[in-house]
Amino acid sequence: MQSPLLWRGLGEAPRPSFAAIFDLDGTLIDNTPYHLKSWQALFKNHGKGELTKDTYYNEISGVPVMETIKRIFGADRNDEELKQLLNEKEDFYRKEYGPFVKPLNGLENFLAELKNHGVKMALATSATVKDIDFVLDKIPIRADFDAIINSTMVSEPKPHPQIFLKAAEKLNTAPADCVVFEDSLAGIKAANSAGMKVIGITTSHTAAELQPCSLVINDYSELSVNKMAELFEKQDK
Repeated sequence: MQSPLLWRGLGEAPRPSFAAIFDLDGTLIDNTPYHLKSWQALFKNHGKGELTKDTYYNEISGVPVMETIKRIFGADRNDEELKQLLNEKEDFYRKEYGPFVKPLNGLENFLAELKNHGVKMALATSATVKDIDFVLDKIPIRADFDAIINSTMVSEPKPHPQIFLKAAEKLNTAPADCVVFEDSLAGIKAANSAGMKVIGITTSHTAAELQPCSLVINDYSELSVNKMAELFEKQDK
């Protein structure tokens, strides 16, 4: 069987047949500790007690901010108050993380390799539009993505697979031919539910915790287009 790495069209050069879908927080950048710090400050400022690291990584990370704010603070607050809480949390995060924004090791070279091989790419993130712009205005990778899907474009948050299925639709690629890059447990569950390959990144969890994944990496220096293709080759054997 021909390797799924290459797809040949009439008169066209070979190109990979799969697409790549990236989460943002903890996946393109190692910013999760700053999100944790901002959530801890919000909990403390509004009398919700101490937010532990384990609770954050297992119940909050990867889920849209407003979904969590509604769950934790929504019982006695109206929509305007909830928006104020969101802005308070996000303003704290951007102030703390702003001086340190940088891509995960090897990211820019890896994205360039994918682009040079004609791999379609999407960003599919639970982050707000403001937070997406905050990162992409500092790291010049916006043009690498063929589509950007944020939480306002779907009705179901992770771990529901909707955001990744929408990304596949935007890329005109079957879900089974997509590889998702994720760091959160909610995101990994969403990608698996979408029937996609998943590459876990150990910015938020250990390799043992990032299961089930097709592959686990520490950063993008460990990855290549050929290594991604092997995920599909193993499936076909």
